Amino acid sequence: MIRRVVVVCGLALLMSGSSFAAESNWSASKCGAEPAMPVIKVGTVAQYNESVDRVTAYEKQARTYNACVSTQANREETAISQEASARISHIHAGSAAVQARIAATFQKLSATLTAAGRKLGHH
Repeated sequence: MIRRVVVVCGLALLMSGSSFAAESNWSASKCGAEPAMPVIKVGTVAQYNESVDRVTAYEKQARTYNACVSTQANREETAISQEASARISHIHAGSAAVQARIAATFQKLSATLTAAGRKLGHH
């Protein structure tokens, strides 16, 4: 008897996480090793059935690994985003302080020149 298998874990489904770790030097160190693709043999009914079992086992391992990778990537991305946000806020506050000082300086200079101009008779 030939077993039939429906492999639902296509590439798009497995890579639905926020990061494609295989395309970079980043790795999900807390997730262990990525499961190896099984060897498929289909020369006989027995080989085919064994291959179906290997693919099914791989699918379960790959889903578990992918979930771990996605979770770790999301945690790291969130930490980086929060750090960047804090750094941006610090820079923005410094920039706003400079702009406020310069605006105050121009107001003071303008007020001084306006008062002096009135005193000296210039309109």
